[in-house]
Amino acid sequence: MLLARELSTIDVLSQGRLDVGLGVGGSPDEFEAVGVPMRGRGRRAEEALQVMEAIWSDNPVVFEGRYFRVPESFFDLKPVQKPRPPIYMAAYTPATMDRVARLADGWIPAGVPLGAMEQIFGAIKQGAAEVGRDPSSLRLVVTVNVEFHPGPLGDERPIFAGSVEQIEADIVATRQLGAEELIFNAQFSPDVDSADGLLSHMEQLWTMTRRAE
Repeated sequence: MLLARELSTIDVLSQGRLDVGLGVGGSPDEFEAVGVPMRGRGRRAEEALQVMEAIWSDNPVVFEGRYFRVPESFFDLKPVQKPRPPIYMAAYTPATMDRVARLADGWIPAGVPLGAMEQIFGAIKQGAAEVGRDPSSLRLVVTVNVEFHPGPLGDERPIFAGSVEQIEADIVATRQLGAEELIFNAQFSPDVDSADGLLSHMEQLWTMTRRAE
């Protein structure tokens, strides 16, 4: 409930520009800290999304589920975007891919090689078609964890790691694959040890992205 209200506030303050990225979580320590078992986290996450969607809809809100219960309540503010802000989900397994196909507006991968990215996104769109959704409506938004290196890396390099030329080639290929948006994280580069260094790399990435358009 708190997350739903926080996201509503962001959507209102941004005048309807909020995109929501969600994942089920993969750190056992985090689940242990809040006293929740990791087993069943996918079902719990799916129900949490149902709760948020209920809160974002009309009042009064009532929800009775396996994990969450909301007695008859009134929630204001509602999001500017209707029926809700766009939802993007991470997915790397058949169960999570199915969840994206059924419930999300798009897929937000990170660190996935181009070949696997194309295969997984194709499977997600196929799953969406099988449940009666328009697969072309699903968006691909890629989280780009960049590692700048002084020279080119070998064929086994991770995606978006290597020389400037290799990283730019990955950006172009990801765009050609259908990615509508790339979210850059340059702080993973080995030579980033200051704010100025980070800004310099971000400026490089901006120039590369403009060339790839």
